[in-house]
Amino acid sequence: MRAANLARVLRLVHDERGLSRSDVTRHTGLNRSTVGSLVTELAERALVAEEPPPRLSHVGRPSLIVRPAPGTYALAVHPEVDTLEVGLVDLGGRVVDRRRVHPSEVPSATAAVALVGELLDELRAAHPGARILGMGVAVPALVRARDGIVRLAPHLGWRDVPLGEMLATATGLSVQLANDASVGAQAESMFGAGRDADNLVYLNGGASGIGGGIVAAGALYGGVDGFAGEFGHVTSGGSSGSELEEEVTRRALLDVLALPAARSGELATALRARVDEPNVRRVVRAQQCRLARVLGNVVNVLNPQVIVLGGFLHALLAADPDHLRARLDASALAAPLSSVTLVGAKLGDELLMVGAAELVVDQTVARLAAGY
Repeated sequence: MRAANLARVLRLVHDERGLSRSDVTRHTGLNRSTVGSLVTELAERALVAEEPPPRLSHVGRPSLIVRPAPGTYALAVHPEVDTLEVGLVDLGGRVVDRRRVHPSEVPSATAAVALVGELLDELRAAHPGARILGMGVAVPALVRARDGIVRLAPHLGWRDVPLGEMLATATGLSVQLANDASVGAQAESMFGAGRDADNLVYLNGGASGIGGGIVAAGALYGGVDGFAGEFGHVTSGGSSGSELEEEVTRRALLDVLALPAARSGELATALRARVDEPNVRRVVRAQQCRLARVLGNVVNVLNPQVIVLGGFLHALLAADPDHLRARLDASALAAPLSSVTLVGAKLGDELLMVGAAELVVDQTVARLAAGY
């Protein structure tokens, strides 16, 4: 029972990013002395820390604030075809520091592991004394949930790669892997645009294509093997019968803007500034029409409360939100559509770092609950 309560308190502190001891007592239903003992143990494990509350005007002894412990982090990793990013994320889901490299060619799994090791060394040098609980990896791939094998990462050229084992051997850290869009869905559900939604669909657009994640009844839904949410491989309704990620691409948006590269926020700014140019508007609206057909199917089949668009899809939404919503209105059934909010991801370029770190938090909470 104590192990389960330790896990409950850590999860609560993490999700709320800090709250008073009295609020912990209220949320958990435990008595004050039990909460005090649990918080003390979590502090001894360097998972939480306590601090005095802000000065209050009312009479009485103020309750200490319990926050995620400073200096304790998850290591987040996101490999892509043109970048590899590694970051330190604290137990409140905040990105403290990160490093990014741009390989000259699409990295092999072996090359990616070596780059992760180099960037990890840089982060450790910049943060001496940092305690790293484990590594979470957001991969643009089909990742088998039960063993963390990358079954297929078509744009990276990886197939049946034991990436988790390779990274654990190279770094000495425990490693958790998942599809990048799935962890993005979880991050937006916890800290972003879907924080108050129990039923959410997230679509992410990146250099490797389009993926997605589903939150159903407040929990991430992965299907039997963790492969659920591959919306990029849904036919987009074009005359050629192409898949969505073949018709809706970041490359086409960059090309019409004559940009060699841009992060999602930079791309959104550029598209908004130039969407009235005929060539830009033509490309934006064509991609929005394709995207709206797939989103209509998402609405009809899954009946979500919120659809969150991340990566370059957020930029595509921001370029002409009224047109995309109008095309969605024409593609979905009226009844489920009436409950849907279509929004851009709030976590921006930090989203996949936060999502990857959640894999480590989940493992840490699970280990506490199991008595470790």
